[in-house]
Formats: sequence, structure tokens, C-alpha cells
Amino acid sequence: MAVDATKSKLSRQRVRSAWLFLLPMLIVLAAVAAWPLARTIWFGFTDASLDRMGEAQWVGFRNYLDWFDYGNGKGEWEGLLVDPRWWGAVWNTIKFSIISVFVETIFGTVIALVLNQQFRGRSVVRAAVLIPWAIPTIVSAKMWAWMMHDQFGILNDMLMRLHLIADPIAWTASPDTAMIAVVIVDVWKTTPFMALLILAGLQMVPGDIYEAAKLDGIPPVRVFRKITLPLILPAILVAVVFRALDALRVFDIIYVLTPNTDATRTMSVFARENLFDYDKFAYGSAASTLLFLVIALITIFFIFATRMDLVGDRE
Repeated sequence: MAVDATKSKLSRQRVRSAWLFLLPMLIVLAAVAAWPLARTIWFGFTDASLDRMGEAQWVGFRNYLDWFDYGNGKGEWEGLLVDPRWWGAVWNTIKFSIISVFVETIFGTVIALVLNQQFRGRSVVRAAVLIPWAIPTIVSAKMWAWMMHDQFGILNDMLMRLHLIADPIAWTASPDTAMIAVVIVDVWKTTPFMALLILAGLQMVPGDIYEAAKLDGIPPVRVFRKITLPLILPAILVAVVFRALDALRVFDIIYVLTPNTDATRTMSVFARENLFDYDKFAYGSAASTLLFLVIALITIFFIFATRMDLVGDRE
């Protein structure tokens, strides 16, 4: 009983110490995130605009869903929840997130497996792999915009020299290829991030397991499926969660790389257009609020689906 009491007291002390260390971060987070978020949510229930934000009036759920009566017995539903442009942006965001995260997870796993092997110059290769991730997103987008240019881009020139295409392709301007171009740039830039997290998981796998498997004559593919993959699965899931949350709020690559079209408009781009370009500040705030809710719900889904606690360990 005395031992249990001592453990309980020690556990409470650790919890108090943890909250004490987290308190400064929570205060800063509340100052820079909680207050702007609360204001954005509030503006979504008002008729605010850029020129009279201080005079905004409460309108309830009108920005989200409202019945507009024409006065002749006819009317229609208006608002964000029935806006086809908004739902198109939602679909573009989900499609981009699923494709990019899936491809980045595959490539990141392969690169991490290669970088985990012993070979000469491994440290140099590890540093070189991180270069795309270290380059600012705006710079990456502009660089790829020139590479994908329909007249001067090197990508079209290479594909035409290889006789894979007959005519130059307007990668970022054509609705058929714009999303493909965005995914290519995002995969090139963010795969090193996935590889880094997965490599950290591989570093935690004991080498004795592989030596025992080698002595037993187990094929490498089966070693990966039965040993490596289950052991690094928590690291992969953490990487997928972090990358998916980042992909859901994608803005900069699409805003710089492509024109504002229905083919590539995401939720973040939609919110920004209404906030500043169209001077529909309340409508854009409502879109930003829904974006926050979507990301929050998907985060909760990931946590429960993968049964992870806050430190990323499986329960």
C-alpha cells in the first residue's frame, strides 16, 4: 500500500510539473491562435465587411444557410452549405490531400528504407534529400511554375525529346492538368518530411531482429511485411496525420502555381478570395470556420481510428 501511495504521489507531481512546463506555451497559443480563431468564428455569424468590421451586426446562420424569399411565392436556399463553389473546393481539398499524402507515404517509406542502410556517403545523401523540404514553399512553387511553363519549361522539353508528348502542355493553366501539377510539386517538396519521420521510426527498430531473420533465411520482402512494417507503423501513422492536417489547409502552392479556377480551388483559397478579393468578410469567415471544423473532425477521426494517444503510441 505504501508503494502504491508513493507511485500515486509521484504521478501527481509529474502531472503538475508537465502542466507547469506547458503553461507558457498555452498562454502564447491562446494569445496568437485562440483569440483570432474566436473572432473569425464570431464574424461568420455577422454581416461584417472590410470597411465596417466595427459595425458588424449579428445575422445568425445566414452566412451558412438562409432562405431567400423573392416575394412572389418563390425563393431559394442561399449560404455556404448550398454553395456549389464551396463544395467544389471541399472536394478539391480532399482529393489533393488523399492523393498527395498517399504518394508521399509510399515514396517516403522507400527513401527511409534506403537511407537506413549502411553505405558510403550516407550522411551526405541524408542532407541532400532534405533540400526540397528546406526550400520555402513560395520559391518551390515559382521554380516549378517555370519548369512547367508551356513554352519555356524544361519539363515539356524533356517529355517531347523522349517522344512522350507531341505538343507542349500548359500544366498549370489547363483544368485537366492543374491539379496534377500541384500534386507533383507538393510530393517533391514534402516527401523528405515523410521520409524523415519514418526514418526516425526505423532507427528505433533493434538490429538483432534482422540478424535473427537473416539466420533463419527469411526473404527480405517477408521481413519487411512481418517485422519492419508493424514496428514502424506508429511512426508512419504519426507522419500521415501530420501531413494530412497540413495538406487539408493547402494554400500557398495552389495560390502561386495556378490561376484561381474551379479545378484547383481549395477551402483555404476559397476563404481567402471571399475575405479579401470579393469583400465578403463574413462569408469568408464562415468558410474559415468550416475549414477549422473539417480539420478538427478529421483530426479526431485519425486519433480514434489509429487508437493513438497524444504522444503517438498505440494503445
